[in-house]
Amino acid sequence: MRQRMTFMVNRYEIRADDGRGGEGELVAFAQQKRVAFKEQVTLYTDADKTEVLAAFRARKALDLASGYDVTDASGAPIGLFRKDFRKSLARSTWHLEQPGHLAGVGHERSKPIALLRRLWEFIPLLENIPFFFPYHFDFAADGRNVVSVERKVSLRDRYVIKIEDERLDRRLVFAQAVALDALQGR
Repeated sequence: MRQRMTFMVNRYEIRADDGRGGEGELVAFAQQKRVAFKEQVTLYTDADKTEVLAAFRARKALDLASGYDVTDASGAPIGLFRKDFRKSLARSTWHLEQPGHLAGVGHERSKPIALLRRLWEFIPLLENIPFFFPYHFDFAADGRNVVSVERKVSLRDRYVIKIEDERLDRRLVFAQAVALDALQGR
């Protein structure tokens, strides 16, 4: 997944692996408004936004631990995710649920990087410089990893998404990955 920033929106391109470790075909495209009262993001099958793949929407406008419902193109529920505000004070923690299949918990892989990120935001002048250390999230269910989202070092935000459980709906995973970038600082 690669983020492209513009003045009013963040754009995300999710591409399949080309089999050689590079980027292949576009599998999802998302656009997030930067100044939205109630967070809502739509994922499309292409950059022209001709067909909706999925969407997620905050349940509440101002709630630090708000849940986000993920739906398919027709509005039918796929799953949900939510940030665990209390646990995220020290290390960002998210809950990912796909009814009938699994409920997983994801958190930042490295505790020291998580603490450094929080410290970075409170140091004068540094707070205005983007945090450049890569951070990764691992999601586990039933004692095993089901998804990982690894941030790569680059000028723009880039992530490698690995789905390790074939039962997990990739649209739900894509929505969670976009949210990790778009909502992480909130």
